[in-house]
Amino acid sequence: MLLAVLVAGCERPQFSEAEKRTVASLALSALPPLKPDTTNRYADDPGAAALGATLFFDFSLSRNGTVACSTCHQIGQQFQDGLPQGMGVGRTNRRTQPLAGVAFSPWFFWDGRRDSLWSQALVPLENPLEQAGNRAAYARYVKARFGERYERIFGPLPDFAGIPASASPLGSVAEQSAWSGMSDGQRDDINRVFANIGKALAAFQRSIMPKETRFDRFAAALAAGKEPKDDAVFSAEEIQGLKLFIGKANCSTCHNGPLFTDHAFHNTGVPPVADLPPDRGRIDAVAQVDADPFNCLGVFRDGGPEACGELKFMVRDKPELIRAYKTPSLRAVAGRPPYMHAGQFGSLEEVVAHYAKAPLSVEGVSEVHPMQLSERERVALVAFLKTLSP
Repeated sequence: MLLAVLVAGCERPQFSEAEKRTVASLALSALPPLKPDTTNRYADDPGAAALGATLFFDFSLSRNGTVACSTCHQIGQQFQDGLPQGMGVGRTNRRTQPLAGVAFSPWFFWDGRRDSLWSQALVPLENPLEQAGNRAAYARYVKARFGERYERIFGPLPDFAGIPASASPLGSVAEQSAWSGMSDGQRDDINRVFANIGKALAAFQRSIMPKETRFDRFAAALAAGKEPKDDAVFSAEEIQGLKLFIGKANCSTCHNGPLFTDHAFHNTGVPPVADLPPDRGRIDAVAQVDADPFNCLGVFRDGGPEACGELKFMVRDKPELIRAYKTPSLRAVAGRPPYMHAGQFGSLEEVVAHYAKAPLSVEGVSEVHPMQLSERERVALVAFLKTLSP
């Protein structure tokens, strides 16, 4: 009898056919080819990507010459920075997001206030807390430093005669005044160069993809009906965590697909940070994306308006949008604490504890309900999450 019990205890947990299908849907091998971005005709242009890479690491694309895109999106940190809130020229209000697989998303930033990768890339350039520059100065800089490269990709640069050195509809009073004093044609010329800077940056960022992980190797073996080998062998604890993730804990309701995200917005009762400005998430972002001159329906979009379905049918005023934030990808999640949109939790254990308790939201209604997870189950869930790293 004792021998039978010991043998039974050594048997590997079995997965149902439904569980196998769910696990397969999460594997990196299920990631479809990246669709062309018809709003950016340069999205897959190698020359644009090369220029974008140069600009991404260029500290001159900031007001004080000390901040680049790579300041917050660091290669060695999964293209993020490990801080609770990003630090550019000043301290921002939210956590820097990693970039692996970012081009698969229909919305950008934690609140989705931009609807394309290229329009997203423009925001930090003029944000006073990030790179804090202005579009006229950027256009002049690109012409002076990269004029020949730019023109090989995008065509002739405009004549900047009579255009102020610094001007933008955003920024300082002087910059806004200079912008207002320009002609419509001059403003359009600057905006076109500015949009192309974003399109080059997006072409580079499209190349940043997630790497295969232990989980992917385990999922491949499971799908093939084979015993996993080497580091693809999951411990009993990791298998329990996986089963919880796709089952009892309901994590895969939102963290689904090969990128472990539904790309949607959810209020999960995450508390605000006391010393940061009020942040209502998605509900305040819809007006911003509608008003953005670089959005999919704007004149700087390449291609036709048929690509703009997400913007045309965007949910704009439902109460569910209050304090709703985009579901982050969980790929390589163990290596990038702290967590949530403003770094509210310092560890995966704290994140799991939050979802188990499911506190009420300070505004709006949280979608999360309390989970009855034992301490052992919480540990197992964290153990599984660690398998999502290369």
